[in-house]
Amino acid sequence: MGCFCLKKVRNKSGYKDPTILASETPFTVNEVKALYDLFKRVSSSIIDDGLIHKEEFQHAVFRNSSKQNLFADRVFDLFDVKHNGVIEFGEFVRSLSVFHPNAPIADKIAFLFRLYDLRQTGYIEGEELKEMLLALLGESDLLLSNDMVEMIVEKAMVEADSNGDGKIDEEEWREFVKNNPSVLKNMTLPYLKDLTSLAFPTFVLNNEAEIVGNK
Repeated sequence: MGCFCLKKVRNKSGYKDPTILASETPFTVNEVKALYDLFKRVSSSIIDDGLIHKEEFQHAVFRNSSKQNLFADRVFDLFDVKHNGVIEFGEFVRSLSVFHPNAPIADKIAFLFRLYDLRQTGYIEGEELKEMLLALLGESDLLLSNDMVEMIVEKAMVEADSNGDGKIDEEEWREFVKNNPSVLKNMTLPYLKDLTSLAFPTFVLNNEAEIVGNK
């Protein structure tokens, strides 16, 4: 049945051959097919057009399509490689592959840098770090005071901004993550190695140490 469905959508917008996607990612062909079943469910939840729209993505991640969230928007934007407002199947698999346990650590670090680089300037500034932290806290079970948030951001900036120019570049970010590996904890989703009972990935953090290396 899985093969039939895949053949049936071969000409649909955004469809990519599972063999090609498996060769480009840590996923096997069978895992790519399992991901397609998940993709179909999400892409048809609001608009059945074979593409994941932002509302569908946000609903799948946070079970709430009416609540705007900066974190969900950023993850969607990074998955939307073509920047055309929707996520195609190929984009979905390739972007999700960075969360695979076998994905290169360098790819995870780079993805997280782009996630925090809200203005897409090639740097992470303190205000961007704070905005993302607040967005993450808004979707987690953590309750932190404003003073605690400021302290976490200030601590991260002091440690990461080694040249003292008030922003974190990619090299500084790599060194910061090296010294604070907990930052990458949620960049690996172990169940992506076992896609027999697949649910949509959750990127919600449940520990403040997972956000910006708070120890």
